[in-house]
Amino acid sequence: MNYVDIWNKCLSSIREHVSGDSFSTWFGPIRAVKLENNVLTIEVPSQFFYEYLEAHFLELLKSAIREHIGPNGRLEYSIVVDNAAPNGIPTTVKMPVSSSHSGVKNNPVNPPIHSEKLVPNPFIIPGIKRFEWESNLNSAYTFDNLIEGDCNRLARSAGFAVSHKPGGTAYNPLYVFGSTGLGKTHLLQAIGNEIKKQHPEKTVIYITSERFINQFMDSVRTNTVSDLMQMYQTMDALLIDDIQFFANKEKTQDTFFHVFNHLRQSGKQIVVASDRPAHELQGIEERLISRLKWGLSASLQMPDYDTRISILKTKMYQNGIELPEEVVEYLAHHITNSIRELEGALVSLLAQSSLNRREIDVDLAKNLLQTFVNKVAKEISIDSVQKVVCDFIGVKIDDLVAQSRKREIVQARQLAMYFAKELTNQSLKTIGLHFGGRDHSTVIHSLQTVNNLMDTDKDFNKQVHLLRKKLSMELN
Repeated sequence: MNYVDIWNKCLSSIREHVSGDSFSTWFGPIRAVKLENNVLTIEVPSQFFYEYLEAHFLELLKSAIREHIGPNGRLEYSIVVDNAAPNGIPTTVKMPVSSSHSGVKNNPVNPPIHSEKLVPNPFIIPGIKRFEWESNLNSAYTFDNLIEGDCNRLARSAGFAVSHKPGGTAYNPLYVFGSTGLGKTHLLQAIGNEIKKQHPEKTVIYITSERFINQFMDSVRTNTVSDLMQMYQTMDALLIDDIQFFANKEKTQDTFFHVFNHLRQSGKQIVVASDRPAHELQGIEERLISRLKWGLSASLQMPDYDTRISILKTKMYQNGIELPEEVVEYLAHHITNSIRELEGALVSLLAQSSLNRREIDVDLAKNLLQTFVNKVAKEISIDSVQKVVCDFIGVKIDDLVAQSRKREIVQARQLAMYFAKELTNQSLKTIGLHFGGRDHSTVIHSLQTVNNLMDTDKDFNKQVHLLRKKLSMELN
């Protein structure tokens, strides 16, 4: 085969691993020039183009070259540096792939440009239109104040390992899961802060799935989806929280899928957090779930009593306060739902003590915290509402987040949304996200439907009354 055929076969292999937009942008303009001694020369239109390929597609290019030329195959660039040459013929500069990746010696006349020059601080990515990024890292979340226990030892240890060698461990992606308030966000933020501490030159971004969804929707509206993908593909570490809210967002999932593939193939680190194991995610494409399982999955559990004591004492030390041992033990014994509630109880106690100008003793702590403990116990979650409604009607929770239009499932979904709004403090948008990523207008429609049926259908009204009693008995 000649060099054109070889390059076309390479392009076919590459096309399977990048999005259509990325392929058109970064591989469409490339022209094969020659093939000699297992070295394929390709012509690229600019120095920046060469730098971007080296930074983001090098491993993919190497893999394609070795597949279609052989293990000794090499790649050389011919860079157009002057499209306005007097004779109308572009001048080219040969530049081999950088030795740090491929083993090919650098050209001393035209040394490769290091990829970090592509992403200078602050915040604006050259060549990526209309998008800016911020790391979104909170310096308060570190490994130093993430107390280790049996509840989080695996996840914490793996997070520490990837933060010191991002993309260079078997934990890629690192998938962390656990219920609300158990430290997923703290761990992701600690990983990001540690990467910046150990590798200041690396670009890191922490983002919630909700914000990613909003960015994608904005990019669709402004016709900049390709720019959004390219911006994320410049990251050295992507930390994404609450990925379960991608449920049924097919186009968002597709964009994230291509970002995921690109980052992992480029040796960049991916850390994902969710409220459940990957195999229990509903409304998420199987191809994405399979990739989330590629690395390490680590769960976060509620810390045991001794770990809760350590968390409280660490928090006290950080804030320069002292509490009687009996008070610390009382908090650790009674607040068992989440770390967030444990820390919240401590803050509440300190605030009440300051407002009442009283020293904290056991009696004050018991009086004040009894109210807090009772309040925490009575807090109702959307998940708990869904469970009771499904048990009452006889459908599965998975059906609520799916796209089924069966009458009994639609009605169960509407009732669950209705009581989620009535019994929790969550917004319409948050409620919708818990029902397979539906938007707030769907929730509003469900509330209106339930109210209308209650006014016009006596049997339905009776059913709602019985369900409300069941919810009251089981959740209070």
